[in-house]
Amino acid sequence: MITSAKRVFLSAVALTLCNPVCADTLVSTQDEFRQAISTATPGDTIIMADGEWNDFEMLFSGVGSSDEPITLTAQNKGSVIITGQSNLRLVGEYLVVSGLVFKDGYSPTNTVVSFRAASGRLASHSRVTELVIDHFNNPERFETDFWVMMYGQHNRFDHNFLAGKSNAGVTMAVRLDSENSRENYHQIDHNYFGPRPILGSNGGETLRIGTSQYSLTDSFTLIEYNYFDRRDGEVEIISSKSGSNTFRGNVFFESRGTLTLRHGNDNLIEDNVFLGNGVDHTGGIRVINKRQTVRNNYLSNLKGHRFGGALVVMNGVPNSPINRYHQVEDSVIANNTIIESDHIELAAGADSERSAPPIRTTFQNNLIINAEVKDSIAVHGDISGITFSDNITSGILVFPSNQGFEARTLSLVEGSNGLLYPGAALADIGVSKSLSVLDRKDTGPSWYPKPGYEEAFDRGDVSTVVGGNDTLSDVVANSLPGDVIELEPGEYIVSKFLAIAHPLTIRGVTDGETRPIIKFERSTLFELKDGGSLKLEGITIDGSMAPDTYNNSVIRTSRYSMLNNYELYIDDVQVRNLNVNHSFHFLKVAMHTMAENIEIRNSDFQDITGHILALNRETDDLGIYNAEYVTIQNSSFINIEGSLATIYRGGTDESTFGPHFRLENSTLDNVGNGSRNSSQASVSLLGVQSTFISDNQFTNSAPIRVIHTVGEPVTTLSENVFSNTMAPIIREFQRPVL
Repeated sequence: MITSAKRVFLSAVALTLCNPVCADTLVSTQDEFRQAISTATPGDTIIMADGEWNDFEMLFSGVGSSDEPITLTAQNKGSVIITGQSNLRLVGEYLVVSGLVFKDGYSPTNTVVSFRAASGRLASHSRVTELVIDHFNNPERFETDFWVMMYGQHNRFDHNFLAGKSNAGVTMAVRLDSENSRENYHQIDHNYFGPRPILGSNGGETLRIGTSQYSLTDSFTLIEYNYFDRRDGEVEIISSKSGSNTFRGNVFFESRGTLTLRHGNDNLIEDNVFLGNGVDHTGGIRVINKRQTVRNNYLSNLKGHRFGGALVVMNGVPNSPINRYHQVEDSVIANNTIIESDHIELAAGADSERSAPPIRTTFQNNLIINAEVKDSIAVHGDISGITFSDNITSGILVFPSNQGFEARTLSLVEGSNGLLYPGAALADIGVSKSLSVLDRKDTGPSWYPKPGYEEAFDRGDVSTVVGGNDTLSDVVANSLPGDVIELEPGEYIVSKFLAIAHPLTIRGVTDGETRPIIKFERSTLFELKDGGSLKLEGITIDGSMAPDTYNNSVIRTSRYSMLNNYELYIDDVQVRNLNVNHSFHFLKVAMHTMAENIEIRNSDFQDITGHILALNRETDDLGIYNAEYVTIQNSSFINIEGSLATIYRGGTDESTFGPHFRLENSTLDNVGNGSRNSSQASVSLLGVQSTFISDNQFTNSAPIRVIHTVGEPVTTLSENVFSNTMAPIIREFQRPVL
């Protein structure tokens, strides 16, 4: 077996040794590239000239040797840009690729970088290092592709940058679908996996090792010292679907979801750091299957629950099919530190199908601490098969067992590694003080910048506009990301669609009595293009000049798939007279578009024949939906024929967290009673996972209708007043056995 140290050493040697007849060949065209590849011998280096290489399907094939690999590199690292419909395939042995950047395009096949040719020929003993794939996405949101696919054996993928994948498909996968790709001993290390936005569907994992079909096969893949930064695709950040893998020394920073041992046995998770920083749905480790070891991991301020909790031990399916949930057996969870994390889930998912509890499993020497007492350990079924011993807690309301837990009052001290520890008397409890925390700067190529936290809105120039015909149109068309457009009091007539292709704020300036009023003559006022987000403040929108046709809207998304999630903020806005014809909506969306946040605050809506928020276009029942967070506060809605919000998430998929809906301190008067409102609801929610409706006044309105379809949805209704309005209707769907 090749150890980690030996692997790194061999890779370093392979980059430095060369026989006296090694050739360096600079290529400037695709034909020159192919010619150089066809004649390359061990020790040769093919150098791609700086510049843009467009529509280039690169086949790098050859046979080097352990001390004289064949190398493909950039003339200057970071200055060779692969664009358009391009990809890279490696075939052969002892090949090295470095310094290339993929951006401004997408692969014409299902993979950007593959350690295999289409014919099935594989690469082994090869290395891809200091490579960048940055927002290299198929333009169709749910057209599945993969950025990196590892095949063969003894390959290394290290110090690479992968960020911005926003269409469906795993960012990186290790495949075991041939004999020569099993027991592969691949090494995946020191990579920067940068932000991945919420997909709103299954298929948004960052890293998958194997598939369920080959999950009882050992992979022996080493995943160490990688940085997972704001990876929010779905509930599984990493999905391990094979055996004998090692996950060591990785950092998960503000990433929604968990490192999941989904299929396969004999895996090791150790020395990893999970930093949630209080971000919604940040999780830790989920344990399934046999002989898993989870030790010396640090999990801090994680807010995920259910399958996305800080530490989740699942129930299994008796005699489980290979693609379901195998029982947890003979596993060890030891010396982990869990601080200020909301949910530890034991026997998670227990139901009539998942009825096999964990057995012969130990939970020992763990440190679990909350600053304030809370009930953060949930037991969902029989846990008599878990042996608890020598666990120290502080701030835990209820213990899962009468034995194996000791409550203490503890104060924590920051160690030299930046982590928190109890006193010396508890040195054997929780993570060791020698745990090394990976620094983000030590991952990815040193020459390629990593993304920060730049605010989307209100960071650009401020332009002032006065009323008139189309005075707003040119300013919007010439705006830049983050700009602010201020409207003086007066009337604005808009005769064109206002295309919003980047974050933009439009806000009114009042003189104490009058406000800017926008009227529009097209079927919509604002169209959100891919990349666009909108903030509206202090204005009045009047729909009386819109065409006398049905299905108008104030705001609509692109009618085509959008890769980028958008945000919409409405504050102190008056909307009126959306009634020139039926089905005149405030917001109308298309399939395969996703709002990360929609907020309506301190606003008034009146005389509207459609929905305020029509978020119901994903009706294929695949678990896809149109908005993650919807918040409505301190607003009034009068004479709305459609629903205030109609949100649809069908299907039984359990890999997502949303939608989330919140309605507070608002009034609804004659809402939802229109004959074309098929739901006959003032608020219509299907498949929403988190609902909070509180302190609202419903008068002469259709009822709230909530349908639970999957997961463990939480619906809270409190302190609402219903006048001449039916009581809320909540229906439960029984989850089918799959």
